[in-house]
Amino acid sequence: MSELEVEAQREPRDSSKKKKNKKKEKRRVSEEDEEEEEERKQEEEKGESVLMRGIFKVGKKSHDVLLTHTRLTWTPIVPESPTGEESVPQAGEVLLQDVFAVKVKRRRMAGQQSGGAVLGLALFHSRRRGRRLEEDTLHLHNASAEHTHSWYNTLKELLTGFSSRPRYVKVFINPSSHKKEAVHIYRDHVAPLFKMADVRTDITVTDRKGHALSVMKECKLDEYDGVVCVGGDGSVAELCHALVLRAQLDANSPENPVRAALPLGIIPAGSTDVVSCSVHGVRDPVTAALHVVLGHLQQVDMCSFSSSSQLVHFGFSAMFGFGGRSLARAEKKRWMSSSRRREYAVVKTLARLRPEDCQLSFLPAKSSERSLFGQQEQGKDKELDTESEESWMTNQGLYLSISVMSIPCLSPHAPQGLAPNTSLDNGSASLIAVGNASRSEFIKHLKKYSSSSGQFSFPFVETHSVSAVRIRPRSLIGWSEEESEDEGDSKNTPIIQSERAALPWNIDGELVEIANEVLIRWDWLCFRSKTQITSDSMDLFEKRCYVK
Repeated sequence: MSELEVEAQREPRDSSKKKKNKKKEKRRVSEEDEEEEEERKQEEEKGESVLMRGIFKVGKKSHDVLLTHTRLTWTPIVPESPTGEESVPQAGEVLLQDVFAVKVKRRRMAGQQSGGAVLGLALFHSRRRGRRLEEDTLHLHNASAEHTHSWYNTLKELLTGFSSRPRYVKVFINPSSHKKEAVHIYRDHVAPLFKMADVRTDITVTDRKGHALSVMKECKLDEYDGVVCVGGDGSVAELCHALVLRAQLDANSPENPVRAALPLGIIPAGSTDVVSCSVHGVRDPVTAALHVVLGHLQQVDMCSFSSSSQLVHFGFSAMFGFGGRSLARAEKKRWMSSSRRREYAVVKTLARLRPEDCQLSFLPAKSSERSLFGQQEQGKDKELDTESEESWMTNQGLYLSISVMSIPCLSPHAPQGLAPNTSLDNGSASLIAVGNASRSEFIKHLKKYSSSSGQFSFPFVETHSVSAVRIRPRSLIGWSEEESEDEGDSKNTPIIQSERAALPWNIDGELVEIANEVLIRWDWLCFRSKTQITSDSMDLFEKRCYVK
């Protein structure tokens, strides 16, 4: 038999084998899909299977109450109508994921501290109204002690199964923030919810700049389930910085970004509360406290700010130019009220509006950088030195304002946010560069932030999604004194600093003066909200830290 004939006989055999293999593979994949579907159905059935059923009074009517792994429902018990008409009773429902406490109700005499006749159960849960969370209570009345305690024990066991909920937290309160209301906000709105949810607390009331950082530097973090900050944006920035620095120190990783070991809860008690508004959607201490006790977690991107190869800060936003100079003026008038101080600084800076001449470079964000911290590949090197210089885009010119923000930066003054085009965890930062313009046009641009849109529609405003930004002021690129003197005193004259002079930056609402080029980098860093370095670096930041 010739080789061609042998080959011809082999071809159909090989083809039939391939078809059989494909059928086996399809059958195997189909069986795996069926198994997954069956497991999913079993989980759903388990979640909806009735654990307990009983009769309780809700209000003044008796209800049939059902408890599953995921929810508690109650339906009014309606007697049959003599006319035979059927009425459809309206059922109520509360998800267990929204329940943060269950207590046994008792009747006690005045002065009685314990014991008493059992009246039933009280379920404390959250109810959403728009972006706010409100506390609500469901009362289930039943005088049977045995019946009530059986339900109580089952509900407590189910609530304990939510592993993300904290049991012991470290609380920092800044009594000097805004109107010095932080202590009252915690005592009146937060502490009762923590006590109700059986959340134990270790409280530190800060009394100086960098106090929270020094405590975080020494305390044993493995004792806690989270950290809670009661204060303004300055206090939040300090604690976020401390958490990341501590994580890098514990991991012995001074070069690479490390996720904070504990989630951070933010209770707003400042003048603007930009971070809290961006994370929670509202500026409300009760909403923030309920997010903490319910164990809600939100990943939030951060940036690192460095100069001369040294870390200056970890944070969420930075403003150079108008934002930095207005804050520098406001800091000199600390005796004024916050609203009056803000108005004074804005008006004074607008009256002396001058552009900054600098070299602005940025690295556009890549789509591959949108994955979250925990999804990055092991051993992946993110050092910017490995990036090709051709990837950087560089402009040199006059800028009235340059802002870099990794979160939307919502506030009562900017309801849509200073950076509405970014989100909390999209893996990039937003660069907003405002070029030189007349004072009237710049004021129009600023006013647009208080409306819904239009702040970026001006020809002198450009926005970019970036992973890194480098800002180099004019005094650092070798302009001569003759060139400075020839420019006169026109409104287009840039502010020229002497060599090595420090320039004001607004980093998360804190005044930081930096004399050299600044590198801002999105760094795979995130904290979870209910979002390096050596010990010498922590001491250095402790000296630079400004707390509102």
